[in-house]
Amino acid sequence: MSNDQLLIQPKEIVVPGQELAQGMGFLPSKGTYRDGDSIRASRLGLAEIDGKVIKLVPLSGCYLPKSGDVVITQVFDITFSGWRLDTSTAYPAMLGMKDATSDYISRGADLTSYFKLGDYLVVKIINVTSQNLIDVTLKGPGLRKLQGGRVFKVNPNKVPRIIGKQGSMVSMIKQATNCRIVVGQNGLIWVDGTPQEEKMAVDTVHMIEAQAHTSGLTDRIKAHLERLTGKELNNEAPRRE
Repeated sequence: MSNDQLLIQPKEIVVPGQELAQGMGFLPSKGTYRDGDSIRASRLGLAEIDGKVIKLVPLSGCYLPKSGDVVITQVFDITFSGWRLDTSTAYPAMLGMKDATSDYISRGADLTSYFKLGDYLVVKIINVTSQNLIDVTLKGPGLRKLQGGRVFKVNPNKVPRIIGKQGSMVSMIKQATNCRIVVGQNGLIWVDGTPQEEKMAVDTVHMIEAQAHTSGLTDRIKAHLERLTGKELNNEAPRRE
């Protein structure tokens, strides 16, 4: 007699680590994994059941790490070999010493002299394993520890609209607000300016996020920023951070 048991309903929202089914008769697919006789979720998503195959459909807004992406992360643990970073996903990243600095670091050295708990880092993903273990580097243009400013979160699916074609939208916000801005593919954004400038930049980004699906957005944002600042803006030429 089969001991197979399905523990969820189709289209049910499940969380990482949740047990979805028991028994070897069920097969794990995308977003799930086998744990002994059980199948568990490896990410937040909607459960789909196709016969005996169980898979997850990522929920809108979930960021799935990819090699080459630049993301904003926060140090939450320091190990003997490097720093563990919160990626604002279900999966942490590892920044090894060789990818953090060209300095020679002796075994047992105090790594907090480089980065402390709570520090925000702009890093690039260099590897994502099938188990969603993430390796990142700080070596590359624009990759660094963030000093000052503030970090806030948006829906990662709206990031391309916030950046704009060839960086045009975010460049326009920088030009209007005088803020330095870094947009991470994981939906974390850093802005640095005066409190008033930062508030204007954050409010504008949230406006883009809310209206990302509408047409004529660039012109509306341009008019909005010109009205607030009294500046005539150019949304053609991207500027550097």
